[in-house]
Amino acid sequence: MTGNPKHHYRSIFISDTHLGSRGCKSALLLDFLEQHDCQNLYMVGDIFDGWRLRKRWFWQPDYDDIIQNVLARAQRGAKVVYLSGNHDGFTRNFTGHSMSKIELADECIHITADNKKMLVLHGDRFDGVVKFPAWLTKLGDAVYENLVIVNRYYNLLRTRMGYPYWSLSGYIKENTKSAVQYIAAYEEACAKEARQRNFDGVICGHIHHAAIREIDGIMYYNDGDWVESCTALAEDYDGQFHLINWAEHKRKLSTKTRQDKQNDTVTA
Repeated sequence: MTGNPKHHYRSIFISDTHLGSRGCKSALLLDFLEQHDCQNLYMVGDIFDGWRLRKRWFWQPDYDDIIQNVLARAQRGAKVVYLSGNHDGFTRNFTGHSMSKIELADECIHITADNKKMLVLHGDRFDGVVKFPAWLTKLGDAVYENLVIVNRYYNLLRTRMGYPYWSLSGYIKENTKSAVQYIAAYEEACAKEARQRNFDGVICGHIHHAAIREIDGIMYYNDGDWVESCTALAEDYDGQFHLINWAEHKRKLSTKTRQDKQNDTVTA
């Protein structure tokens, strides 16, 4: 990790970075990691996209920097847990072991600063309970990636024109009835699992939809993804959780910098 991180949290949860996929926003992810420090880092599945890498090898130079950042945290004494997802399911062969001081697990328990017990897992185990909407199944994984790629180039154009980031796939999810129903059913399935196992809440990823909500007395946290929204979940030192939208943060910072330069030019 280079420089001194500007933001410090007790715990950070990230998932669905999909390293190996052309949709991964690795530059934003690396920037986020370099500016945030924490005692506990949970990588909640689909960090690597094994599905993509098996079909076509794609590796960006900053992927190595991301890996080195995480390894350095573990070496310095931070607790780093790597949880298996469906796209990096090959890691499930090593569940219960550690590698370079990084714990490998299928699920784990996180105790918050205010002594709440959280179930942490990727969430793909609920695919058999909650079915994908028919339109999303027909869309297919390959077409979805192409949609994400189109969205990336579209946002490059928007950035040049001074417009903020906008997620096409996110818009579809939020405005298609079947997708909204699927998200709600998934959230309820996760909360039900936590309730049946006497947890206070559940922390997951998988569906690329960041959220914090209470479901019948159970706290549901989804840390989002780094393909569409670029979000992470952070726990402060009082046990409170916050969603961090890093793409939005960088957009606001860029806008402020541009406005400050314009003001300096006017007053000069």
